[in-house]
Amino acid sequence: MTADQQTETMPEAAPVDVEAPADVAPADVEKSAEPAEAVAADVDSSSDEAAEAQPKVSKREEALTNEGEIAADYLEELLDIADLDGDIDTYNEGGRAHVSIITDSEVLVGKDAEVLDALQELARLAVMTETGHRSRLMLDIAGHRDKQRASLQDLAADAIAEVNSTGEPVRLTPMNPYQRKIVHDAIAGAGLVSESEGEEPNRRVVVLPKS
Repeated sequence: MTADQQTETMPEAAPVDVEAPADVAPADVEKSAEPAEAVAADVDSSSDEAAEAQPKVSKREEALTNEGEIAADYLEELLDIADLDGDIDTYNEGGRAHVSIITDSEVLVGKDAEVLDALQELARLAVMTETGHRSRLMLDIAGHRDKQRASLQDLAADAIAEVNSTGEPVRLTPMNPYQRKIVHDAIAGAGLVSESEGEEPNRRVVVLPKS
């Protein structure tokens, strides 16, 4: 047999099918081909949703927070000048900025809270100088106002009990506007009515019986 004859009679090789590996699914291929921009868009969307979920602070709250920070800076300088120790805390409550000097010393409170009241006015003046607006900021030192509030609430409770028992009005001792406000709030919370009478500095709260 000749070489040409051998070539003609040789069987043709069967075609071989090449398949993709069984563990690579079409969906996986599509995911790997996802553009980076789409991933970035998802991240941005998540960030926007997180920002929207955070509570929004009103302009009024921002203004009060600013008042507290101004007063705190001012009082901190005074403490350094007087060489007195004390931690300063600020918060907003009841539509006012509050500043509290946490200390064991009563030096900055003074007799009948005269020093405390003077420092509060100075802190308010510092705020007004910075902002151009009057401030109703409240200052507490060594927890004096918290103790005073508790004492006044007890006084109001005794007056309420007496009015309910006798049915007659009860006149309390003269107080400053801050003290009277605490007593008025306590009486209103008990469902009674109160009023103020007299002139400063002898103005007092009168607790009235139910009509």
